[in-house]
Amino acid sequence: MSKTALLILADGAEEMEAVITADVLRRGGIEVTLAGLNGPGKVTCARKTVIIPDRDLKDVQSTTFDVVILPGGQPGSNTLAASPVVGQILKAHHKAGKYVAAICAAPISLKSHGIPAALVTSHPSVRSQLEEGGFKYSEDRVVVSDLVVTSRGPGTAFEFGLKLVELLVGAEKSKSLISPMLLKV
Repeated sequence: MSKTALLILADGAEEMEAVITADVLRRGGIEVTLAGLNGPGKVTCARKTVIIPDRDLKDVQSTTFDVVILPGGQPGSNTLAASPVVGQILKAHHKAGKYVAAICAAPISLKSHGIPAALVTSHPSVRSQLEEGGFKYSEDRVVVSDLVVTSRGPGTAFEFGLKLVELLVGAEKSKSLISPMLLKV
C-alpha cells in the first residue's frame, strides 16, 4: 500500500515549498493530497502563483495520512497557526504516531497547536517565537525530532522532500531521486 501525505495550503503559502515538496514526494511514490484550508478553490501563494488544491481540507480532515505537511510563507504560516482545524489535524496525526512536517515559518504551528518536538529548525524570522515557545533550536537545514520534521525555507525544500521520502519509503528510494533531478545534496 502506498504511503500518503496531506499538504495543507492557505493563501500566502510559499509556492516553492509547496510545489517542490509535493513533487519530490510524488516522485518517491507517495500519494500527495493538496488540500485548501479555505475550500477547494484557488490558493494565491506568497509570490502570486495560483495553485488549485486537489481537495477541500474539510473533506479530508478525518482521513489519516502518513504525514501532514505545512508549507511556510506569509501570511500563510500565520493562517495555519491560527486555524483550529489545522490544530485538530496535527494533534490527531501526532497522537496516531504519524509524521508532522513544517518548513520555513510554518513551524510556528507546532507552537500554537501544542505539537511537541525536542529540536526544530525554521526560517530565521520565526526562530525567536519557537525558542520562546520552549523549543530547542537548530540551524541544520532539515531536522527530524521523533515524528516532527522541520526545515528552513525555499532553498531547503528539495532536502525536506527527500527526507520525507526517506522516512516514509526508505533511504534507497530517496537517494534514487537525487541524480534524475540533478541535485547536489
